[in-house]
Amino acid sequence: MSATRVFVARLAGCAVFDPNGDRVGKVRDVLVVYRKSDPPRVVGLIVEIPGKRRVFVSIGRVTSIGGGQIITTGLINLRRFEQRGGEVRVIAEMLGRKVGFNDGSGTATIEDVAIEEQEPGEWEVDQLFVRRPKGASPFSKGQSAYVTWREVREQAAKGEAQSAEQLIATYSELKPADLASTLLDLPAQRRQEVAEELPDDRLADVLEEMPESDQVDILAGLGDDRAADVLDHMQPDDAADLIAQLPEERGEHLLELMEPEEAEDVRFLLSYGPDTAGGLMTTEPIIVSADATVAEGLALIRRHDLPPALGAAVCVTLPPYEPPTGRFLGIVHFQRMLRYPPHERLGTLIDQGLEPVTADTSAAEVSRILASYDLVSVPVVDEKHRLVGVVTIDDVLDYLLPDDWRSHPEEDELAKRSTARAQLTTGSIPIPYGRRGADGTR
Repeated sequence: MSATRVFVARLAGCAVFDPNGDRVGKVRDVLVVYRKSDPPRVVGLIVEIPGKRRVFVSIGRVTSIGGGQIITTGLINLRRFEQRGGEVRVIAEMLGRKVGFNDGSGTATIEDVAIEEQEPGEWEVDQLFVRRPKGASPFSKGQSAYVTWREVREQAAKGEAQSAEQLIATYSELKPADLASTLLDLPAQRRQEVAEELPDDRLADVLEEMPESDQVDILAGLGDDRAADVLDHMQPDDAADLIAQLPEERGEHLLELMEPEEAEDVRFLLSYGPDTAGGLMTTEPIIVSADATVAEGLALIRRHDLPPALGAAVCVTLPPYEPPTGRFLGIVHFQRMLRYPPHERLGTLIDQGLEPVTADTSAAEVSRILASYDLVSVPVVDEKHRLVGVVTIDDVLDYLLPDDWRSHPEEDELAKRSTARAQLTTGSIPIPYGRRGADGTR
């Protein structure tokens, strides 16, 4: 091995390669098992391969760790990872745990874990990076220290939730979809602990990337006030879909607790059937006047918090400029704006060939229109030709894909080919997914 001691938090997101240099995936966690008197033994890595599938890679299959990358033998079983009794995820479950010093000097919280290679293919927990409680000063962070496993003992008060701060910090750079996938792999209790400590806007982004059943479960574990705050930060169409899955009484109560403007948008969307343009649309497109310039339009689509599909075009209407607007005039695609000088009026650049759909247009017809004309979004108008929203391609995909599309059981073809190449190179076959062998393989 090129490294004998590695801190686990630094492994999160590291690329995993096969012997040919082809990327297999990226590390999401390290799996250990506790022992009676010795430090926990590392049994393998949890690796995310293409398709957001998480698989188990035995530590015995790892040939090199270093330089921000991990090299394996290439033999990876593509069966989805399932945690077994006695196994502990270091990032997801150990970070944030409280420990007490055996010398009686107090307690601390685990912020990172170092693993060390004892002999080829054999790794164990070596050191813990811990932080003692904060001092009297409000600006104090608490003293940090490196300790061995034998110097401390884990402790937790009965019923006390494990801190999720360090886990959240470790995954702070993950995109919402990746963080959602990570949370769904956690035990239910730990998932709820993390959700409770995530900021409202971050949790809202993550919930939007989860199946509705999991959204409901997490929301059920939040207090009503916190749940309403999170719903306020969600896109109105996603919030409407989620509230529609809740018992009617709780859904109405949460709507009453939400900000009036946000609740109004959600109620408006709930008035349409789920299989219509009105049920699929979002009510927050970019809306401008015909006198707005190209420079103003480009400035609006540069907003960092704007979903790409909504930034693909701006809608031009008569006043007022909040749905339902004045009469809808048309849309201007961002590529067209790029072809004209900054002072050009958007009213002269409207796409004359694109007709809006009505709120009661079927989802199937909206899908056909988007596919037929290679569109990213299509405007939705009411009976008075006022703009009420837009349906984007991701709205349609969410509707058309199966409910379990985020965790589809079929193996990803890229991962299949990578494994096949490794088999041809080494003349080996994957280990069947059963009980682990002597080398820790599954």
